[in-house]
Amino acid sequence: MPDPGPLRPTHGPQPPTPPSACAPPASSGTSASDFLAALHPPVGIPVPSPPPADVPPRTPEASASDTALQRILRGPTGPGTSSLSLVPRKAPPVPDPVLPAAAPPGEGRAVPGLYHHPVPEPDPVRVEEVSRRIKRWAEDEVQLYPEEWEGQFDGFSVGRYMVGCHPDAPTVDHLMLATRLMVAENALDDCYCEDHGGSPVGLGGRILLAHTALDHLHTTAEYTPAWQESLASDAPRRAYRSAMDYFAGAATPSQADRYRHDMARLHMGYLAEAAWAETDHLPEVWEYLAMRQFNNFRPCPTITDTVGGYELPADLHARPDMQRVIALAGNATTIVNDLYSYTKELNSPGRHLNLPVVIAEREKLSPRDAYLKAVEVHNELMHAFEAAAADLAKACPVPTVLRFLRGVAAWVDGNHDWHRTNTYRYSLPDFW
Repeated sequence: MPDPGPLRPTHGPQPPTPPSACAPPASSGTSASDFLAALHPPVGIPVPSPPPADVPPRTPEASASDTALQRILRGPTGPGTSSLSLVPRKAPPVPDPVLPAAAPPGEGRAVPGLYHHPVPEPDPVRVEEVSRRIKRWAEDEVQLYPEEWEGQFDGFSVGRYMVGCHPDAPTVDHLMLATRLMVAENALDDCYCEDHGGSPVGLGGRILLAHTALDHLHTTAEYTPAWQESLASDAPRRAYRSAMDYFAGAATPSQADRYRHDMARLHMGYLAEAAWAETDHLPEVWEYLAMRQFNNFRPCPTITDTVGGYELPADLHARPDMQRVIALAGNATTIVNDLYSYTKELNSPGRHLNLPVVIAEREKLSPRDAYLKAVEVHNELMHAFEAAAADLAKACPVPTVLRFLRGVAAWVDGNHDWHRTNTYRYSLPDFW
């Protein structure tokens, strides 16, 4: 494999890393709400039109379900939730919802009532270039997939995904760091866990050996060649090795080690879900959410500084309040995946655990009510993420901290937009 070489020096000298100690909060001159107002313009939720006169009366069950949807549209309420409303808003009565109009083909539509922020349309020039480069990498450098999977690879729309999630990436080269890693992670998930030959049986051994492509084995001279040969033995390991080589060539040692750590978290989540599948265990809702804090998107937003061409110092990244922000971002974006992939997973063989399914079975709710409650869970996580980010921005207004928080928020928004628009993969249930 060609040596990717260092990425950062090719773009001129990097500015010195600012001191990592946080300045006193008073020096920032901005409040938490000011930070969020700049981060996300307020997004209004359209009020549905009244139902036509000839609509039949609602049953008590339907009225109860609609009450759940109304709670979602209003946002969090009750003791202790006022701090989650970061932009002042009124809560007028919400009319009974009606089925939204279908979106034009290919554009997708957001889950009704889901708290999210729109993003600008990703730069089409960058999208095209990233798409071209990642396909060449997948086909020529790592032989990622057989010819019959080409349509699925194209349908993933990873170029649009990564350009939308990293709007501050200085170059396409920087975007490619994230794109290769995303494709490699998806390949392992598909081939080891999901659609293309995946199985919970023996998963731990396969994942451990693949993880050595990220976190190299240090062993004796006698056994090193066999390990090195194993890194080319299947598509996930080839992809992991190549993507990590490119990333480590551009990242600082601290950034590379941070990524390895978060990938270990991800792999532990995969193993927990596999163990439940082997024992036919249906987790409690809180257990499922615990698993999803590990089996989630966290490795993606945590590299936002590397993709942006700067570094959040290790001690600032390790702050408990920063770790809370990153964890909440990963948790919220993963529930987005549960909601948009719900129909796809229901139509797949076997039982796929996702939040609506677990809520329905554990709390004895209808599929519609469970789905609406999962939307509420997502919205609460999103409000908590934004509140935590705003509090951290006020407590530690260091430029790299503020930029990193903006980058994580951009990733959260871009991730939702990709799910919303990827109608090749996702469609919404008919619950409205």
